[in-house]
Amino acid sequence: MVDADDVRRLALTLPHVTEIDSEGFDFRVADKGFVWSYPERRPGTSRLIRTDIAVLYVGDEAEKQALLLGEPEVFFTTSAYDGLPLVMLRLAQVEVDRLSELVTDAWRMRAPGPLVGDLDEGTDSAGPGPRNDRQAG
Repeated sequence: MVDADDVRRLALTLPHVTEIDSEGFDFRVADKGFVWSYPERRPGTSRLIRTDIAVLYVGDEAEKQALLLGEPEVFFTTSAYDGLPLVMLRLAQVEVDRLSELVTDAWRMRAPGPLVGDLDEGTDSAGPGPRNDRQAG
């Protein structure tokens, strides 16, 4: 089981990641979001930022459907995300290794080619990749 702190820790190990100030978490590479807190919307109420659910960029509809059909206890979507290459991930349903894989894959799909090269050149099994661009506050 993982939580928002695990998402933050893993996202910030990737190169050139920026964390956007938000009520939950929101990570971008090259100004493109790849993982963020789920902004749940219910009719008649304000949106609720759910830090127990991550929205992940998955690249295309085929990948989205594969995840949704293959692991419905882990991934879901709503009509607000119809036609978008995004899935929601129930953080309580995954372990840290799987979360790392999912966050890294989302980053790879959003990062420009040269940045992906930075990750491939800067990582090995001994530790995280190059530092991120998040400003210490």
